[in-house]
Amino acid sequence: MSRALPDSRLDDLRFLTVAEVAEVMRVSRMTVYRMVHAGELPAVRFGRSFRVPESAVLRAIEPTLGGSESDGTFFIR
Repeated sequence: MSRALPDSRLDDLRFLTVAEVAEVMRVSRMTVYRMVHAGELPAVRFGRSFRVPESAVLRAIEPTLGGSESDGTFFIR
């Protein structure tokens, strides 16, 4: 028997492809694959491809972001 997630959690859940993650992080796709295989970036396997939760990508890049979310400005340290 499968367990359903509450609707509120599903509304905010978004997955990115490896290519999309690479673009956001400005690294190569191979770097993203290495991070996934090393356990540095959580991912779900769908068939032969991986999907990475958007929240995991944001957590991974958060330490490198400066600025204030309230005014929408960010800079790389």
